[in-house]
Amino acid sequence: MSAVRDLVLADLRERISSIEGEGAKKTGCLPFGVEEIDAILPGGGLAHGALHEFAGGGSGTVDGAAAALFAAGIAARTKGPIVWCLTRPDLFFPALAQAGLHPRRVIFVESDKEEDVAANMEEALSYGGCGAVVGEMVRLPMVVSRRLQLVAERTGTIALAVRRWRRQTEANDFGQPTASTTRWRVSVLPSEELPVPGVGRPRWFLELMRSRAGECKEFCVGACDGKGRIHISTGAGHGQDQTRRSHHSG
Repeated sequence: MSAVRDLVLADLRERISSIEGEGAKKTGCLPFGVEEIDAILPGGGLAHGALHEFAGGGSGTVDGAAAALFAAGIAARTKGPIVWCLTRPDLFFPALAQAGLHPRRVIFVESDKEEDVAANMEEALSYGGCGAVVGEMVRLPMVVSRRLQLVAERTGTIALAVRRWRRQTEANDFGQPTASTTRWRVSVLPSEELPVPGVGRPRWFLELMRSRAGECKEFCVGACDGKGRIHISTGAGHGQDQTRRSHHSG
Protein backbone atom coordinates (compact mmCIF):
# COMPACT_ATOMS: atom_id res chain seq x y z
CA MET A 1 0.00 0.00 0.00
CA SER A 2 2.82 2.38 0.85
CA ALA A 3 4.45 1.74 -2.54
CA VAL A 4 1.25 2.74 -4.34
CA ARG A 5 0.93 5.81 -2.15
CA ASP A 6 4.50 6.83 -2.91
CA LEU A 7 3.85 6.50 -6.66
CA VAL A 8 0.69 8.60 -6.40
CA LEU A 9 2.45 11.27 -4.35
CA ALA A 10 5.39 11.36 -6.77
CA ASP A 11 2.99 11.82 -9.68
CA LEU A 12 1.16 14.61 -7.87
CA ARG A 13 4.43 16.38 -7.03
CA GLU A 14 5.49 16.18 -10.68
CA ARG A 15 2.18 17.64 -11.86
CA ILE A 16 2.28 20.44 -9.30
CA SER A 17 5.88 21.24 -10.20
CA SER A 18 4.92 21.36 -13.86
CA ILE A 19 2.02 23.75 -13.16
CA GLU A 20 4.12 25.99 -10.92
CA GLY A 21 6.98 26.02 -13.38
CA GLU A 22 4.85 26.98 -16.36
CA GLY A 23 4.47 30.58 -15.22
CA ALA A 24 8.19 30.90 -14.55
CA LYS A 25 9.33 29.38 -17.82
CA LYS A 26 12.29 31.15 -19.44
CA THR A 27 12.38 33.81 -16.75
CA GLY A 28 15.17 36.31 -16.80
CA CYS A 29 16.57 38.21 -19.75
CA LEU A 30 18.20 37.73 -23.10
CA PRO A 31 21.35 39.89 -23.02
CA PHE A 32 22.71 41.53 -26.15
CA GLY A 33 26.25 40.86 -24.99
CA VAL A 34 26.95 44.59 -25.47
CA GLU A 35 27.80 46.22 -22.17
CA GLU A 36 26.60 49.69 -23.15
CA ILE A 37 23.13 48.36 -24.03
CA ASP A 38 22.69 45.65 -21.38
CA ALA A 39 23.71 48.08 -18.63
CA ILE A 40 20.65 50.31 -19.17
CA LEU A 41 18.12 47.48 -19.54
CA PRO A 42 16.53 46.27 -16.27
CA GLY A 43 17.88 42.79 -15.61
CA GLY A 44 20.70 43.22 -18.11
CA GLY A 45 18.88 42.38 -21.34
CA LEU A 46 15.54 41.96 -23.08
CA ALA A 47 13.07 40.42 -20.65
CA HIS A 48 11.66 37.01 -21.44
CA GLY A 49 7.92 36.75 -20.92
CA ALA A 50 7.42 40.24 -22.33
CA LEU A 51 6.39 42.11 -25.46
CA HIS A 52 9.04 44.18 -27.26
CA GLU A 53 8.30 46.56 -30.12
CA PHE A 54 10.40 47.50 -33.16
CA ALA A 55 10.01 49.89 -36.08
CA GLY A 56 12.06 51.54 -38.80
CA GLY A 57 13.20 55.11 -38.30
CA GLY A 58 11.29 56.28 -41.40
CA SER A 59 8.36 55.24 -43.54
CA GLY A 60 10.58 53.59 -46.19
CA THR A 61 11.09 49.89 -46.71
CA VAL A 62 14.83 50.02 -46.01
CA ASP A 63 14.50 51.06 -42.36
CA GLY A 64 11.52 48.73 -41.97
CA ALA A 65 13.61 45.83 -43.22
CA ALA A 66 16.37 46.76 -40.77
CA ALA A 67 13.86 46.63 -37.89
CA ALA A 68 12.75 43.17 -39.03
CA LEU A 69 16.37 41.97 -39.20
CA PHE A 70 17.05 43.37 -35.73
CA ALA A 71 14.11 41.34 -34.42
CA ALA A 72 15.34 38.30 -36.37
CA GLY A 73 18.74 38.57 -34.70
CA ILE A 74 17.09 38.64 -31.28
CA ALA A 75 14.94 35.62 -32.14
CA ALA A 76 18.02 33.79 -33.43
CA ARG A 77 19.60 33.95 -29.97
CA THR A 78 16.69 32.19 -28.29
CA LYS A 79 16.23 28.43 -28.06
CA GLY A 80 13.37 26.62 -29.75
CA PRO A 81 11.26 27.17 -32.87
CA ILE A 82 10.35 30.68 -33.99
CA VAL A 83 6.81 31.55 -35.08
CA TRP A 84 6.67 34.53 -37.47
CA CYS A 85 3.18 35.92 -38.12
CA LEU A 86 2.65 38.23 -41.10
CA THR A 87 0.35 39.33 -43.91
CA ARG A 88 3.00 39.97 -46.59
CA PRO A 89 5.35 37.09 -47.50
CA ASP A 90 8.17 39.44 -48.47
CA LEU A 91 10.92 38.30 -46.12
CA PHE A 92 14.22 37.54 -47.86
CA PHE A 93 15.40 34.22 -46.43
CA PRO A 94 19.15 34.78 -47.06
CA ALA A 95 18.90 38.06 -45.12
CA LEU A 96 17.33 36.25 -42.16
CA ALA A 97 20.13 33.67 -42.26
CA GLN A 98 22.70 36.46 -42.41
CA ALA A 99 21.16 37.87 -39.22
CA GLY A 100 21.60 34.47 -37.56
CA LEU A 101 18.06 33.12 -38.01
CA HIS A 102 18.02 30.05 -40.25
CA PRO A 103 14.69 29.68 -42.08
CA ARG A 104 14.47 26.03 -40.97
CA ARG A 105 13.86 27.29 -37.43
CA VAL A 106 10.98 29.51 -38.51
CA ILE A 107 7.31 28.61 -38.82
CA PHE A 108 5.68 31.28 -40.96
CA VAL A 109 1.99 31.94 -40.31
CA GLU A 110 0.43 34.06 -43.06
CA SER A 111 -3.00 35.66 -42.79
CA ASP A 112 -5.10 38.02 -44.89
CA LYS A 113 -6.01 40.48 -42.14
CA GLU A 114 -3.77 42.28 -39.71
CA GLU A 115 -6.19 41.47 -36.88
CA ASP A 116 -5.40 37.80 -37.46
CA VAL A 117 -1.68 38.47 -36.98
CA ALA A 118 -2.30 39.46 -33.34
CA ALA A 119 -4.59 36.45 -32.84
CA ASN A 120 -1.97 34.11 -34.32
CA MET A 121 0.72 35.65 -32.09
CA GLU A 122 -1.45 35.11 -29.04
CA GLU A 123 -2.07 31.49 -29.98
CA ALA A 124 1.64 30.83 -30.54
CA LEU A 125 2.57 32.54 -27.27
CA SER A 126 -0.01 30.45 -25.43
CA TYR A 127 1.74 27.30 -26.61
CA GLY A 128 4.74 28.20 -24.51
CA GLY A 129 7.26 26.06 -26.40
CA CYS A 130 8.62 28.66 -28.80
CA GLY A 131 11.90 30.49 -28.59
CA ALA A 132 10.18 33.69 -29.72
CA VAL A 133 6.99 34.77 -31.46
CA VAL A 134 7.30 37.57 -34.03
CA GLY A 135 4.41 39.49 -35.53
CA GLU A 136 4.46 42.10 -38.30
CA MET A 137 1.74 44.71 -37.99
CA VAL A 138 1.01 48.31 -38.91
CA ARG A 139 -1.00 49.18 -35.80
CA LEU A 140 -0.70 47.88 -32.27
CA PRO A 141 -3.70 49.05 -30.21
CA MET A 142 -3.29 49.20 -26.45
CA VAL A 143 -5.84 46.42 -25.89
CA VAL A 144 -4.03 44.10 -28.28
CA SER A 145 -0.61 44.87 -26.80
CA ARG A 146 -1.91 44.20 -23.28
CA ARG A 147 -3.24 40.79 -24.31
CA LEU A 148 0.08 39.87 -25.93
CA GLN A 149 2.02 41.10 -22.89
CA LEU A 150 -0.15 39.06 -20.49
CA VAL A 151 0.14 35.85 -22.53
CA ALA A 152 3.90 36.33 -22.85
CA GLU A 153 4.15 36.77 -19.07
CA ARG A 154 2.15 33.60 -18.48
CA THR A 155 4.32 31.34 -20.64
CA GLY A 156 7.65 33.14 -20.38
CA THR A 157 7.99 33.45 -24.17
CA ILE A 158 9.50 36.57 -25.69
CA ALA A 159 7.14 38.42 -28.07
CA LEU A 160 8.50 40.70 -30.80
CA ALA A 161 6.14 43.10 -32.58
CA VAL A 162 7.64 44.51 -35.80
CA ARG A 163 5.79 47.61 -36.97
CA ARG A 164 5.97 47.77 -40.78
CA TRP A 165 4.02 50.26 -42.88
CA ARG A 166 3.64 51.25 -46.50
CA ARG A 167 3.03 54.99 -46.14
CA GLN A 168 3.94 57.88 -43.83
CA THR A 169 0.43 58.27 -42.42
CA GLU A 170 0.64 54.73 -41.03
CA ALA A 171 4.02 55.48 -39.44
CA ASN A 172 2.39 58.15 -37.27
CA ASP A 173 0.62 55.41 -35.30
CA PHE A 174 3.97 54.37 -33.82
CA GLY A 175 3.73 57.28 -31.39
CA GLN A 176 0.61 55.88 -29.72
CA PRO A 177 1.09 54.24 -26.29
CA THR A 178 1.27 50.44 -26.03
CA ALA A 179 1.92 47.92 -23.27
CA SER A 180 5.29 46.90 -24.73
CA THR A 181 8.11 46.49 -22.23
CA THR A 182 10.61 48.08 -24.61
CA ARG A 183 10.23 50.06 -27.83
CA TRP A 184 13.02 50.36 -30.41
CA ARG A 185 13.53 52.32 -33.62
CA VAL A 186 16.11 51.27 -36.22
CA SER A 187 17.56 53.40 -39.02
CA VAL A 188 20.13 52.42 -41.63
CA LEU A 189 23.52 54.17 -41.56
CA PRO A 190 26.43 54.03 -44.02
CA SER A 191 28.28 50.71 -43.81
CA GLU A 192 31.48 50.28 -41.86
CA GLU A 193 34.65 50.99 -43.80
CA LEU A 194 36.94 48.12 -44.77
CA PRO A 195 40.73 48.33 -45.06
CA VAL A 196 40.29 47.27 -48.69
CA PRO A 197 37.61 48.23 -51.24
CA GLY A 198 34.41 46.29 -50.72
CA VAL A 199 31.08 46.21 -48.91
CA GLY A 200 31.44 46.72 -45.17
CA ARG A 201 29.20 45.42 -42.44
CA PRO A 202 25.85 47.26 -42.32
CA ARG A 203 25.36 49.77 -39.52
CA TRP A 204 22.24 50.91 -37.73
CA PHE A 205 21.22 53.90 -35.65
CA LEU A 206 19.44 52.18 -32.77
CA GLU A 207 17.06 54.14 -30.54
CA LEU A 208 15.70 52.68 -27.33
CA MET A 209 12.62 54.89 -27.12
CA ARG A 210 10.93 53.22 -24.16
CA SER A 211 12.11 50.89 -21.44
CA ARG A 212 9.84 50.05 -18.55
CA ALA A 213 11.70 50.87 -15.33
CA GLY A 214 14.71 51.85 -17.43
CA GLU A 215 16.17 54.75 -19.38
CA CYS A 216 16.15 55.65 -23.07
CA LYS A 217 19.30 55.91 -25.14
CA GLU A 218 20.73 55.89 -28.68
CA PHE A 219 23.47 53.74 -30.17
CA CYS A 220 25.36 53.33 -33.43
CA VAL A 221 25.75 49.59 -33.90
CA GLY A 222 27.01 47.08 -36.38
CA ALA A 223 24.08 45.07 -37.77
CA CYS A 224 23.38 41.51 -36.62
CA ASP A 225 26.08 39.02 -37.58
CA GLY A 226 25.65 35.33 -38.40
CA LYS A 227 24.86 34.60 -34.74
CA GLY A 228 22.34 37.42 -34.32
CA ARG A 229 24.74 39.64 -32.37
CA ILE A 230 25.31 43.38 -32.71
CA HIS A 231 28.23 45.51 -31.55
CA ILE A 232 28.84 49.17 -30.82
CA SER A 233 30.20 50.72 -33.99
CA THR A 234 32.87 53.39 -34.23
CA GLY A 235 33.12 53.14 -38.02
CA ALA A 236 33.01 55.84 -40.67
CA GLY A 237 30.07 58.05 -41.43
CA HIS A 238 30.18 60.19 -38.29
CA GLY A 239 28.86 63.19 -40.18
CA GLN A 240 25.97 61.17 -41.55
CA ASP A 241 25.32 59.80 -38.05
CA GLN A 242 25.05 63.31 -36.67
CA THR A 243 22.67 64.29 -39.45
CA ARG A 244 20.53 61.25 -38.68
CA ARG A 245 20.43 62.14 -34.97
CA SER A 246 19.38 65.70 -35.76
CA HIS A 247 16.68 64.40 -38.08
CA HIS A 248 15.15 62.14 -35.41
CA SER A 249 15.42 64.60 -32.56
CA GLY A 250 13.59 67.26 -34.50
